[in-house]
Amino acid sequence: MHWPCVSTILATNSLTTHCSKRKSAEVKRQPNTMSRKKTSGQQSRSKQSSRRSSGSGAQSRGRSKKAKTNKHNSATAKGSSFNNASKGGLNPQTQASKKKAQLDEDESTVILLFNKPFQVLCQFTDQANRETLASYIKIPNLYAAGRLDRDSEGLLLLTNNGMLQHRIAHPDFKLPKTYLVQLEGEVSGKAIKQLCEGVKLNDGMSAPAIAKQVEPPDWLWPRNPPIRVRKDIPTSWIQITITEGRNCQIRRMSAAVGYPTLRLIRTQIGAHNVKGITLGEYKEVADTLG
Repeated sequence: MHWPCVSTILATNSLTTHCSKRKSAEVKRQPNTMSRKKTSGQQSRSKQSSRRSSGSGAQSRGRSKKAKTNKHNSATAKGSSFNNASKGGLNPQTQASKKKAQLDEDESTVILLFNKPFQVLCQFTDQANRETLASYIKIPNLYAAGRLDRDSEGLLLLTNNGMLQHRIAHPDFKLPKTYLVQLEGEVSGKAIKQLCEGVKLNDGMSAPAIAKQVEPPDWLWPRNPPIRVRKDIPTSWIQITITEGRNCQIRRMSAAVGYPTLRLIRTQIGAHNVKGITLGEYKEVADTLG
């Protein structure tokens, strides 16, 4: 039998030992790699968990802060309501309405018929120091029912009854109001017909009116100052009754049919007439509009 030499056997053993050590080293390195991967994954999950916890904590703190704010606001509102209620605190408009309603309940209704002069405002105060109703009427808690322009004259109704004031002033109730109007020029039958049918104004068609030409009223007081007079242009008078209450309505209606208004006097509201009331004076009447 042929036996290998000693050097060959030693070389083989050395190679076998080297391979075994290398394999062992690779086996030892693999767990470390897995361990590093595992550790990295755990750290990533830990960071995500930490972020979620942080976000959740922030949301929780936000909700807690919002809840505290809402609770504070609610408590403040309740406290304010309590203070207002305990002090009887109401906004000025509500206070005025309640005061006016209380007056309506506690006082008997007063109605005054006032013959308003030219250039007197239908109110009791004026920042421009123009003449107002305060120069003629000293009775408190009265309110003008319906408008009458500063440049117009005649019947003005005043009352302390809010419901009655609304009924007189509001067009829904269609309370008739009659006027005497002095026009520039000799009014034509066509213009009278237009007024009766309704005329187009910048805020819409006027409702049909009752209009007719009349003679100059001999009972009427002179105006101070008098109207401008043109010798070559005549004037004429009409009587017109409307149920609306637009701003400067009669003046706009007469201008729309070609005849400017020179003088405007309201003579009647419902059943109440200005005749018999001296200019700048008033009289008290019963609680009725007729």
